[in-house]
Amino acid sequence: MTHELLTPEEMYRADRLAAEAGIASLLLMENAGRAVAEEIVRRYGARPTLVLCGPGNNGGDGFVAARYLKSWGWPVRLGLLGARDELRGDAAAMARRWEGPVEQGVSIGNARLIVDSLFGAGLSREFPAELAGAINAAGCPVVAVDVPSGLDGRTGQPRGASVRAELTVTFFRKKPGHVLLPGRMLCGETVVAEIGIPESVLQKIQPRAWINSEICTPEPAMAGHKYGRGHVVAVSGGPLNTGASRLAAEAALRAGAGLVTLSGTREALAVHATQVTAVMLSDVPLASLLADRRKNAVVVGPAAGVGAETRANVETVLTCGAAAVLDADALTSFANDPEVLFGLIGSQPQRPVVLTPHAGEFARLFSGLREGSDSKLELARRAAECSGAVVVLKGADTVIAAPDGRARINVNAPPSLATAGSGDVLAGLVAGLLAQGLPGFEAASAAVWRHGAAATLPGPDGLTAETLRDAL
Repeated sequence: MTHELLTPEEMYRADRLAAEAGIASLLLMENAGRAVAEEIVRRYGARPTLVLCGPGNNGGDGFVAARYLKSWGWPVRLGLLGARDELRGDAAAMARRWEGPVEQGVSIGNARLIVDSLFGAGLSREFPAELAGAINAAGCPVVAVDVPSGLDGRTGQPRGASVRAELTVTFFRKKPGHVLLPGRMLCGETVVAEIGIPESVLQKIQPRAWINSEICTPEPAMAGHKYGRGHVVAVSGGPLNTGASRLAAEAALRAGAGLVTLSGTREALAVHATQVTAVMLSDVPLASLLADRRKNAVVVGPAAGVGAETRANVETVLTCGAAAVLDADALTSFANDPEVLFGLIGSQPQRPVVLTPHAGEFARLFSGLREGSDSKLELARRAAECSGAVVVLKGADTVIAAPDGRARINVNAPPSLATAGSGDVLAGLVAGLLAQGLPGFEAASAAVWRHGAAATLPGPDGLTAETLRDAL
């Protein structure tokens, strides 16, 4: 599986670079259309098929797919948006190779399969709701070429309306819109077809976004010891709110940290003492506790309470030199003056800081970033750049973004992860990996992937934060 994600603009550049390398664009279109036809034949029996072509190169791919299906004995109709004599370039060449009739517009008729090659990932205008509705209401499978028409390949959001596909066939690499929501659901199964673009073009494009995948994490050294695997401190909430920080602490231990300490008041620690064994407890003031430089990673925020005390704890954490994970209340406590938080993060740029907001916390802390962008990927990148931290913008399509523009989109999280406490487990996982020396972006990416993978183990029913923790 290839993990690079290319924006529509980067994909256009890949096509140009392939042409500069001597690969004819007409051959790429031929290969793309044939790949679509092959994927259709692989999944469906021959049936009345309607191929809908648009006025650009996406439509050219459709002409090719229709030609192959017809040559293989499929009953094929072809509908074209626009006039045939207005087609240009490769699309016009492929239209000339199509020997069947061309219907004007969209007439579903007796179609039992629709090939949507109307518009590709770079659509720059609104897609008509009436047209999307007619295709979606046809009651038969829809196979999309590149992306379902109407879906923005950059953002994963519909431009106006969008076709909903059962299968999407794209080329060379996926785009962010294939994996961001709701695009991932609108695409159905997405297949990446190789059509002759050389891998070497990636060296010139240098993509900055990837599908998140399993990342190698530190293996215990044969002659190592627990202090060599780091010491995480999890800051506890009050005595009636201990569960969240305890989940984070235990997740840090399961992530491989050598030692984990819960820090809090005696009242809170008395509750923790009835629940934990390997996790240590300390009521020493946080600043004094973190003066020991062996305590090299801290997680603060889960059920910490919103207010001055949490703000003070965050300031202590961000000035001690340890790697830090800020979650939940640690973020909301700075919602009214986020620049204070960002200044603290920037005061020691050599140590990693990871912020793990869900959508609501993100909106509060980064309220000024939403204007002019509907892309979750772009928003996470902006947040990382302005905060100086790695940002984990959580959800079914969690985005991990670094201040330098690198980003990963996670795809392995099951819906059962939407349960109380799962975010606390994730925060602890990140801290545990930071304690072992992983850089911030890699630690956050690895933790998010493990978090999703662990959530699949107990099965779809009854996942709780506790079973998720144990599945790690």
